[in-house]
Amino acid sequence: MCGGIAVQAAIREPLRIDWPPLAAGLIVIAFHLALGGRYDLFRDELYFIVCGQHPAFGYVDQPPGVPLIAVSLYQLGLGAWGVRLPTALAAGALVWLGMRFARLLGGDRLASGLAGLACAIAPMLMGLVATLNTSAFDPLAWTALAYLLVKAGREDDGRALVLAGLVAGLSLEIKYSMLFWMLGLTIGLVLTPERRLLLRPAFWIGVALATAIALPSFLWQYAHGFPFLELGAAAKAKNADIALLPFVGNQLFVMNPAFAPLWIAGLVAPFVARPLRDLRFLVIAAAVVFVIVRLGHGKDYYLAPLYPMLFVIGATALAPLARSTAGKVATGIGAAAAVAFSALAAPMALPILSPPALEAYIQRLGIAPQQQERSFKGTALPQLVADQLGWHDFAGQVEAAWNRIPVSERPITAIKVDNYGEAAALDLYGKGLPAALSGHNQYFLWGLRGQRPINLLSVQEKLADMYPYCDEVVLLGTTWSRYAMSYENGKVIALCRGLKPELSRLWPRLKSYM
Repeated sequence: MCGGIAVQAAIREPLRIDWPPLAAGLIVIAFHLALGGRYDLFRDELYFIVCGQHPAFGYVDQPPGVPLIAVSLYQLGLGAWGVRLPTALAAGALVWLGMRFARLLGGDRLASGLAGLACAIAPMLMGLVATLNTSAFDPLAWTALAYLLVKAGREDDGRALVLAGLVAGLSLEIKYSMLFWMLGLTIGLVLTPERRLLLRPAFWIGVALATAIALPSFLWQYAHGFPFLELGAAAKAKNADIALLPFVGNQLFVMNPAFAPLWIAGLVAPFVARPLRDLRFLVIAAAVVFVIVRLGHGKDYYLAPLYPMLFVIGATALAPLARSTAGKVATGIGAAAAVAFSALAAPMALPILSPPALEAYIQRLGIAPQQQERSFKGTALPQLVADQLGWHDFAGQVEAAWNRIPVSERPITAIKVDNYGEAAALDLYGKGLPAALSGHNQYFLWGLRGQRPINLLSVQEKLADMYPYCDEVVLLGTTWSRYAMSYENGKVIALCRGLKPELSRLWPRLKSYM
């Protein structure tokens, strides 16, 4: 009887919703959805869609999660906007989680608000969710894992440890970089009193759950000789080797200089503030990831998943200082400066301006994003933008060349391109073209895709490189699009008649994992 009364009372009690984090998250989602379809599909989005059309437990350069999501959404016919729905949701969820995380740490409304603001408008975090990519979900997943471990420690919540395993497993099906965060967290736990979490049965249930979810993708990698490791070694050589000081300086810029006090406090506070001492394992984990990224010549965005957690810790540590008049003034000035800086940087992270307007904007400001790969030199717009432009131009130029080939020769002619972006653009946008061939990443494993060509329409940098392999070479066109990546322009589109030796024998030489 008493139990029934309690249940009825619980039903009558209104559901308690923490409205500020929810409202902030919904605003961020709406903002990203409003911009999601302004540019074309990104190079990697094209590739993910084509990979998803060939379902597998893994691919050369990523687990199956994003390709399967990409192709499912692309089939809805909503274009780039529809493909980017999950990243808009991830952006809003990160803001919501960051604000909730601050509350978990004992932060007041100001701490929660500062954490949410930083998670919402830090330029790099905005840019990561501008397209559907494997890195877009890392900030949310890494922050969620940190939140759940802290929750398990502070509230003796075993369910949080199991849920942490679920988050880790799902994240590993999207991007393998979660392994770096898991390694860092494990080292951090072992080196601090929070190692007691390792003794909890729920922790190992979570580990088993993560392993079970991620296992099919790792078995695929094993079955194919771990091509991802080969790709990672190649990427180290491909990425620009940026010295430590410029690298750190760029981190200040891409995460908004006005937010630097937050993440710096996040690194220091667990070692000086007693209420936050149980968070030291998170800072140690972040240091481990930083070392791994530097040793691997990682790009600037590889560290982005660490910042939401540091924003949360820093906001919680600094918010009490804002209770004084001077503190309130400093907080107000800092928040205004952060909003102003992110507003200036936003057009380089999000599709706010048209390409000509963005080019003029960058020139007027006199700034340019740090070049993260050697091949980016000479591109007019940031790579995030340039790789969303020019793909229809490229497909149209290859189509025009294809249509110049006599109809009788087309059945014995294949199309080969340099990279997966070009190949995927032809597969999705090309009209009347055979399946594109490339030695780049997953396209290499797909091989000749059922074709046995005698002739080859090749898109490549130098016409002269074709002569040793062809009885006859005919130039049919060149590639050009004003705002595409610079290395995509000026390539020759040429017909190789009488390919020698046959392409199946040449294929192993075309392998390019990078």
